[in-house]
Amino acid sequence: MCGIFGYVGKGQKDVESTIIVGLERLEYRGYDSVGIALIDNKNNFFILKKKGRISDLKKELENINLPPSRIGIGHTRWATHGKVSDKNAHPHLDSNGKIAVVHNGIIENYLELKDELINKGHKFLSETDTEVIAHLIEEYLKEENDYIKSVLKTINRLVGTFALAILNLDYPDILIGIRKDSPLIIGVGRNEMFLSSDIPAILPHTKKIIVLDNEEIAILKADSYKIIDFNGNVKEKQIREIEWDAQMAEKGPYPHFMLKEIYEQPDVIERNISKYIREGEFLLLKDHNLRKMLLNKNRIIIQAAGTSLHAGLVGRYLIENFAKIPVDADYSSEFSHRIVDDKTLVMAISQSGETMDTLEGLRLAKKLGLEVLSIVNVVDSSIARESDYVIYINAGPEIGVASTKAYIAQITILLFLALELGYLKGYVDKKTIDYYINEIRKLPYILSAILYKDAQIQYIAQKFHKSNHFMFLGRGINYPTALEGALKLKEISYIHATGYAAGEMKHGPLALIDENWPVVIINPKTSVYEKTFSNANEVFTRGGKIISIVSENDEKMREISEEIIEIPIIDEFLTPIVSIVPLQLLAYHIANLRGCDVDKPRNIAKVITVL
Repeated sequence: MCGIFGYVGKGQKDVESTIIVGLERLEYRGYDSVGIALIDNKNNFFILKKKGRISDLKKELENINLPPSRIGIGHTRWATHGKVSDKNAHPHLDSNGKIAVVHNGIIENYLELKDELINKGHKFLSETDTEVIAHLIEEYLKEENDYIKSVLKTINRLVGTFALAILNLDYPDILIGIRKDSPLIIGVGRNEMFLSSDIPAILPHTKKIIVLDNEEIAILKADSYKIIDFNGNVKEKQIREIEWDAQMAEKGPYPHFMLKEIYEQPDVIERNISKYIREGEFLLLKDHNLRKMLLNKNRIIIQAAGTSLHAGLVGRYLIENFAKIPVDADYSSEFSHRIVDDKTLVMAISQSGETMDTLEGLRLAKKLGLEVLSIVNVVDSSIARESDYVIYINAGPEIGVASTKAYIAQITILLFLALELGYLKGYVDKKTIDYYINEIRKLPYILSAILYKDAQIQYIAQKFHKSNHFMFLGRGINYPTALEGALKLKEISYIHATGYAAGEMKHGPLALIDENWPVVIINPKTSVYEKTFSNANEVFTRGGKIISIVSENDEKMREISEEIIEIPIIDEFLTPIVSIVPLQLLAYHIANLRGCDVDKPRNIAKVITVL
């Protein structure tokens, strides 16, 4: 949530456009306001901020002749304290107009600090918690006359979560970045430095990055950097070369990132096959300590949020079936009162590796003395660094707010893990491993074949896009597919959509069904096919309009369905990877037809970094 982008150089770049483009690459994080602050070469601030989109700010900038600059910060705001307005947009200044601050996160004790500062004569112009930071630095500068010491004193007074970027007219060549529980990345260029909430915004400029750890401060100049902790101690940090390239974070020929990322899914699976399968073996558990730890556990609790939890629910079926370990799957926000012991493994799943609910669940698990295995996409993210063990899903940058390729990558990794662990525990023999590796190798081709059905799915979307509500039904391992299909539709099209276990229809949801209610039923050929078919018949006899996701040549489901999307016949435990793709495309096309902003849906963000 929110985005920060900062730059300091030696005059080789147009600072304003560099920051604007950086913010555009962070739009997926969600925002309602935008602002920039530059220090010009005469040592004056230029500040422009307003509610609305980055495009609104750009239009206003077209009529302004900006002076040359070498340093600046930008911010996209997601309102938490104070309504959406120009005055509450960031940056915020101190009383003297010398210190500019942008902030992601929440300052929990800002009212106490604000009252203290008002009593000392400070006047505030906004309703935000952020403004107190600039004023607090100003106050400490009166005592210290030392910029860095004043910043240190300030941040040690703050309670809450924050990523900060700070400029000071008295130190016009210094860009300060601060991290506490909210991500911040440094990009290291040639005689230039970048500061960003996420990697994609830095990629066009440099692949060399430094990930700030929790409670670290970056003091950046054009040709140097210094990292200190909250006590002022210098920290040695390694520059890491990122493997992603800039094109991976570009839309290319696609109208939206979401569609691009749906079409990238065959390649994502192929990438994980190449990385984790070799010579007829899975390679996830080659680390001796990880293998030993897993073999010592008799229970797993998966904690995740949103789409990642749905992947975890599929993982529950897979691990229990192949490895015979009991698995619970909880929303991270509800993971607090579980009864656990040292034989319990906590598994954290997150695309970004920064999801605050999941990070807090991880920290609670560690506090309870439990070991944590994380499954994440972003290398060196907070969840990855704070876990005992990590497995990466190799999905590449995912920019669309609605997760698609990360979901399929998460399930793929959970499938690999379940099979390899089952083999190590003696529940899965080599013949079964060979069978599944052969089936898994087919997946990229199967997904590519489903993508060829895009025109058919567009037709179905055209037929149903004016509906006000949808229901999604699935059983067994495809019950999570129903939940995920409903989530995809509601989050980008704003249609009320609910996923249910198909067997629960008669326990209440059936009362909703009439001829105006489309029902999506996921029923490929699996062990629960006949039961799901019976549930589909219950919908049909009450006039519900059925859209079916079924295996090829299923005439029974065809007879009772308004529309049918066929998927190739494949092993039951691989069906969630395949059956979700038509639902992703259906959600995409319905949202597009309704004129929704597919990549940046209202009121939600890609990365949730507050509780």
